[in-house]
Amino acid sequence: MAFPSAPAPLWIAGLMTLAFAAAVHSNVVFDDDPLQPVTSDEMVSVGGTVKLTCRVAESDNSSLQWSNTAQQTLYFGEKRALRDNRIQLHRSTPTELSITISEVQLSDEGEYTCSIFTMPVRTARATVTVLGVPGKPHISGIENPVQEGGTVTLTCTSTGSKPPARLHWFRGDEELEGRPDVVESVPDEPTYNVSSELTLEVSRSDDNQVITCAVDHPSLAPGDKRSEHALRVLYSPNVQILPESDLPREGEKFHLQCLGNSNPKPSSYIWEKKDGELPPLAKANGAFLHFEMLNKTDNGVYLCFVDNGIGSSVGEYMLLVQAADNIADPTAMSTSSGVDHAVIGGVVAVIVFILLCLLIVLGRYLIRHKGTYLTHEAKGSDDAPDADTAIINAEGGHSGAEDKKEYFI
Repeated sequence: MAFPSAPAPLWIAGLMTLAFAAAVHSNVVFDDDPLQPVTSDEMVSVGGTVKLTCRVAESDNSSLQWSNTAQQTLYFGEKRALRDNRIQLHRSTPTELSITISEVQLSDEGEYTCSIFTMPVRTARATVTVLGVPGKPHISGIENPVQEGGTVTLTCTSTGSKPPARLHWFRGDEELEGRPDVVESVPDEPTYNVSSELTLEVSRSDDNQVITCAVDHPSLAPGDKRSEHALRVLYSPNVQILPESDLPREGEKFHLQCLGNSNPKPSSYIWEKKDGELPPLAKANGAFLHFEMLNKTDNGVYLCFVDNGIGSSVGEYMLLVQAADNIADPTAMSTSSGVDHAVIGGVVAVIVFILLCLLIVLGRYLIRHKGTYLTHEAKGSDDAPDADTAIINAEGGHSGAEDKKEYFI
């Protein structure tokens, strides 16, 4: 296609008129047409840069052209047609025309047209969607501390988003369920302000807990925009009394310390002894009760009253003073115990040895004298000179049966 030798702006303007007139009649897209331009829709955030690319499969040496949403020509081939320094040529070849738009504004959103000046003129459209970047969220209602057991309502607000952003609440790493987001359009702007409320019933464990409001939006990476604030919870003291030693010894110095975990910190400590007065040698000094010299008369229950302006609490401690001579040296006790065990073991061994010896002696005696019986029934036969006399003596012996005796030797 031949172009006249007139200055570029004049013949470009003429071609623009011709192109847009022809484009009205070029709504049919020919899938198999190698000269049909191809574009793609783009999405960009406010302040970003978008690239628009138009391609054809083949070239007949016709020029490609990009036009904006107002049908103003931006580039005709490599020729700039609109004086806008934000719009720059990226690439121009017989089969491609790519341009970039930097510092994108919400007004840049819309439909852009790529045309190729063939007969008839062929066009393709690309929709540019501009995302309104939401502002950093702001949390209100957390400025003042809350008393334990009370409720607090927090409000998170983010402005300038398009489409409307979504807000999420967190306590530490735990996600919380707030009320549904409230979306309000900004007058004379295509953007929105979004707010969300969260109501919490607080306890002392919530003190210094971090409450986070995070914005979720296509223009942001996760966690890009969030606000964090620490809760401040006021609560009465939780009292604990700690002794200097677990074995307070008579005659030694000693002290008790009263710990009052509270917010705000304790403002007063009062020491008392249950059912009596403090010992003369016991001196109270704020959170400490000092004993100059422990005595058995110091035994008893000691009370510590703590107040911090929010409330008061009391702690108890039972003091039992150990007599100095009743507290044995653990090393000596261990040695004495070892000696006692050795003595007992030796005595047991001697007794066992004696019993074994007795059993052996008794056994040998029983074996040697095991049931031997000798009778004198035949004593006469032993002394007879011949057999007949022996028989007679034996029979005589039988007649005297009442005199027979048995001897156990």
